Amino acid sequence: MSIRFASAASAVALIACFATPAFAGETQAAPAGPADEIEIAVTEADQAAVALRAIEPIDLATATGQEEEASDITLSGSATLTSDYRFRGVSQSDEGMAVQGGFTLAHSSGLYAGAWGSNLSGWGTFGGANMELDLFAGFKLPVGEGTLDTGLVWYMYPSGADTTDFAELYAKLSGSVGPIGLTAGVAYAPSQEALGNAFPVGSPPNPGDKEDNLYLSGDATYGISGAPITLKAHLGYSDGNPGLGPNGTSIAPTGTYLDWLIGADIVPIPGLTLSVAYVDTDITEGEANLIRPNFATLAGDSISDATVVFSVTASF
Repeated sequence: MSIRFASAASAVALIACFATPAFAGETQAAPAGPADEIEIAVTEADQAAVALRAIEPIDLATATGQEEEASDITLSGSATLTSDYRFRGVSQSDEGMAVQGGFTLAHSSGLYAGAWGSNLSGWGTFGGANMELDLFAGFKLPVGEGTLDTGLVWYMYPSGADTTDFAELYAKLSGSVGPIGLTAGVAYAPSQEALGNAFPVGSPPNPGDKEDNLYLSGDATYGISGAPITLKAHLGYSDGNPGLGPNGTSIAPTGTYLDWLIGADIVPIPGLTLSVAYVDTDITEGEANLIRPNFATLAGDSISDATVVFSVTASF
């Protein structure tokens, strides 16, 4: 696939304006990223209690040099129940519920690796377990006032049809502008048969074809002061296979399209997140009709229609 430079350049400009952080002088993949940092607030009562101590208690372990060092390796994970599994704006669960989960093992050096999985239905299922299993590994490093996260994802469909699995490289640059968190991302899947245009629209089948795929994204978050609520927004641009792959699906079914999301995350208690999001794409009914019945629910509706997705996530 030759990348459409005019369309991609416009999308890059739009996403850059929306998502690129301004790091100079100003003051979160991986799919199941490392645990968030936790800030511990010291109250005035705590400070008063310390001031009243005539003699500070002695930590024998510290005094004898036996203080246990913090582990260089951390394990984090999550489990999610969602009303619809949307991947880049397109439903992977026939607009039905999905159960998802994953874990990440991270090292203090910035290296990490993990796995994430979800059940599938309709579009994107290839028999077998009807499951997506993503294996990923990457590295995070500070860049100025931000963080660069780069790595590789291997998308697997256990015991499914032949020519299903594919690899994708990614890089994300995150930072903040005041209270707003910003992330700009690029994901590129090199030419692979799993992404090939085996069934071009309006053309004879082309078995064995290989195609690549480009995805550009921008994300913004805003935490409401004094409330356990974070507002979020997402914009993505896909450029890939404009037909159907060897297994009757595609991660860019119309070739090029935009997807977007606006929503909110609520954390009523630590480790529990309630989410709601409005998700949509610019894929038209005419474009969806060209690849029906594959690109539709059992009821015949397009799987890229606008929808509201609800989810609950437990994490550690």
